[in-house]
Amino acid sequence: MTLDLACILVNWNTRELILEAVKSLRQDLTQSDLKAQIWVVDNASTDGSPEALREAYPDLKLIVSGRNVGFAAGNNLALRSLGFSDSPAPAPEAPRAVFLLNPDTITQRGAVPALFEALFSLPQAGAIGARLDYEDGTFQHSAFAFPGLLQILIDLYPLPPRLHGRLYESRLNGRYPRQQYQSGVPFRVDHTLGAAMLIRREAIEQTGIFDERYFMYVEEVDWCRRIRGAGWEIYVQPQARITHLEGRSTRQARAQSVVNLWRSRFRYFDRYYSGPRRSLARYLVRGGMIFKIRATKRDSNLSEEQRQALIEAYRAVMHL
Repeated sequence: MTLDLACILVNWNTRELILEAVKSLRQDLTQSDLKAQIWVVDNASTDGSPEALREAYPDLKLIVSGRNVGFAAGNNLALRSLGFSDSPAPAPEAPRAVFLLNPDTITQRGAVPALFEALFSLPQAGAIGARLDYEDGTFQHSAFAFPGLLQILIDLYPLPPRLHGRLYESRLNGRYPRQQYQSGVPFRVDHTLGAAMLIRREAIEQTGIFDERYFMYVEEVDWCRRIRGAGWEIYVQPQARITHLEGRSTRQARAQSVVNLWRSRFRYFDRYYSGPRRSLARYLVRGGMIFKIRATKRDSNLSEEQRQALIEAYRAVMHL
């Protein structure tokens, strides 16, 4: 019997979060007619996550990695177990769709069925993302235009507060209008976030699985670009609501996350930017790190240890 859906969560030392994420996901699936499995890949956690998951959810498909292999490679461990390949190849025994979900999420009632129904009602949809909300219920952008040079400027360079606020929420910074999320109607995007993304089996067959050279961050941007390159479209389904406790799962290593983020962005630039544009992107990032270092030195909310760790991270980015 072919599964409708396989749900994959990658965990690293977030025991309480992953238990709640699986609980809310199971509740949503139980109230649907979907034939689904839940897979958790544990990236060598030391907080008792695997043991807690086995005790709470004996029927869970659990893969325990011997080391922290990151988000892309962690998901790939489950994707290969489901029958998908690194390179484009048929996967006739695989589920009809794969749902990627962060461990720092709470699935709201009806979210997964809404995603599944929308994916298969839109013939050209290769992947579809949920609407994300912060823990306090406020709106969070869950889809973006592919990264560009203007986004680097807005992200890293100091601008007058009013101008920065206007640009930050604009299409120039890759954001889609909030009205589209509020409409309740699925809409096309360049890429959605991997925090809650459903991918059609045929799209994975045509593109292969994640590029593991992205340890963490940007891997879903690259995959969406490949999915679109194969002729599919990417959508957001605003009726599918997921609460994203953003940052909790990476709070343990904020400085290292900065380095991981920009290492992945540079890899993306190298793959998809032309030579001159690639060089300009690197130049802009290095200049932006100087401003980040100056701002960090003045930030009174940081401990001295946090300040030094971030400054070292920004300096490391300048030499990537």
